[in-house]
Amino acid sequence: MSQDYKKQVESTDEAEFDVARSLLSKGHEVRLFGFRDNLDQLVAGLRAEPVDVVFNLVERFRGQSGLDYTVAALLEMLGLPYTGASSEGLMLARDKALTKKVFAYQGIRIPHFMVCRQKTPMQRPSDLRFPLIVKPLDEDASVGIAQASVVRDDDALKERVNFIHERFKTSAIVEEFIAGRELYIGVMGNDSPVALPPIEMVFGSDTTAENRIATFKAKWSVRYREGRGIQNEIAQNLSTEVRQRLAEVALRAYEAAGLRDYGRIDVRLAHDDAIYIVEANPNPYLAEGEDLAWAAEEGGHLYPDFIEKIAEMAIIRGVSRG
Repeated sequence: MSQDYKKQVESTDEAEFDVARSLLSKGHEVRLFGFRDNLDQLVAGLRAEPVDVVFNLVERFRGQSGLDYTVAALLEMLGLPYTGASSEGLMLARDKALTKKVFAYQGIRIPHFMVCRQKTPMQRPSDLRFPLIVKPLDEDASVGIAQASVVRDDDALKERVNFIHERFKTSAIVEEFIAGRELYIGVMGNDSPVALPPIEMVFGSDTTAENRIATFKAKWSVRYREGRGIQNEIAQNLSTEVRQRLAEVALRAYEAAGLRDYGRIDVRLAHDDAIYIVEANPNPYLAEGEDLAWAAEEGGHLYPDFIEKIAEMAIIRGVSRG
């Protein structure tokens, strides 16, 4: 490893460098490979040197998050073992409505919802009752979610759906708003996956129930979080019975969504302890100290061990298919 490359790995604060540092600390050889929009460069880079496994941290291709699955598909076509969800799993998770239909088929509780397609008249079913929350159908990381996403009448619903159509050029998914606790349950493993301790997004005491949502700012803006007393923490005040049910439903959702190696299931815990699955997240953010790594550590897996285990699972999968 060149000194310049080593210095960059040691000093840069990004998830891919956290992963690289962890693998290096465990005695593995690491080559970082980044790309943006050049398919020829991507193929050439993957073929440049033989590797045991590709640690897939791709979030977008050609600037489009919806194309993350194409990189996984390319890795499959090249016969390269890689970490995280398959191309099929990434495609399924990208379509929130399709994922919810799979969950419903499996008997997993979800909020009632409808999809509002572009250039199609919108008609709210009578059993889809306010308040509702409006999101882009195929974005992640809370993109397109703000306080205005929670609507309480048909005029506001129409306005927000039109905003999603015009701003993000995609369909909108409209869900029953479930007031309750916002919990994130990490899962790791394949043949015998394990649910990690739940992380909770805790809101300030002056925040109303309908404003307690994981907006884009609530997730990613330090200033916004500090100003409103928002913080993530290991979930407290959960009974043993509720913890067990959370783990069970997270594992069911993880498997139903076709996730592998690691993932995150977002849930709402209602006032009566009913559990609603909101979303399944393949390949969630893996930076050291962030939610998934924190949950793994709370579950007994130090960060370097957690990262190495993910790589090992992908290597074993590659060997078994070889």
